[in-house]
Amino acid sequence: MQPVIGIIGGSGLYQVEALQDAVWTEMDTPWGAPSDNLLIGTLGGLRAVFLPRHGRGHVHTPSTVPYRANVAAMKAAGVTHLVSVSAVGSFREEMAPGHFVIPDQFIDRTFARDKTFFGPGLVAHVSVADPVCATLATACAEAARKGGATVHGGGTYLAMEGPQFSTKAESHLYRQWGCDIIGMTNMPEAKLAREAELHYATVAMVTDFDSWHPGHGNVQITDIIETLHGNVAKAAAMVAALPDLLPTDCRTGCATALDHAVMTAPAARDSRMSARLSGIAGRVL
Repeated sequence: MQPVIGIIGGSGLYQVEALQDAVWTEMDTPWGAPSDNLLIGTLGGLRAVFLPRHGRGHVHTPSTVPYRANVAAMKAAGVTHLVSVSAVGSFREEMAPGHFVIPDQFIDRTFARDKTFFGPGLVAHVSVADPVCATLATACAEAARKGGATVHGGGTYLAMEGPQFSTKAESHLYRQWGCDIIGMTNMPEAKLAREAELHYATVAMVTDFDSWHPGHGNVQITDIIETLHGNVAKAAAMVAALPDLLPTDCRTGCATALDHAVMTAPAARDSRMSARLSGIAGRVL
């Protein structure tokens, strides 16, 4: 079976010009409508699906993005490999604005979001020890380099609630924790992608140094937008190069994440929850 590429575009990325024969398609899920219609077409001979995370026109805050609906819509559209393109701040001098980072770890500091498809009547616990598909991450890094970006492979992404940026005290604390970049949207997205058994990787576009950097002052949205424009062109080139590099193997076990995750005995399962989860977990239910 051929892979299907899904692209979730973050701030600044609301369209993918490389998609051929693309059509905006309305989609609904048991968790409501996604952030926007899905743009479905072909990319390098492969079926591809694009979704602007904040909606066209940027109408969703980081906290109001319908993360469950977004991942469920991607799964329903047949996506197997999901790439999250996201704007981030940097905690490292060497990860400068304009650079791309492909993180392999997350620290989740969000608190106002639904973080699982499962719930009362059908309980599951998936492992997110390695939350990123290593082979897909490697492909994204290579594609980004082909697109002209300076790329840092690996790193820890601190997910904050937002929508405000960090205080200086928070920024220094996260640096002490060993975090490399900070953003507002990749959690619970990565956790939900694991529950949906999708191969998931993040391409993090650095826009600023957060508020820790003594030479750059406070985070200014005007500076971020200026850097975003340059990053988006590189991101578009990365997306165009991705089909030829898409992995055929997976060392992380993404596609079988639910094999031993469901805890609720079959006789005790809520039939309504089972029906609701059929598109996400039907393989094991």
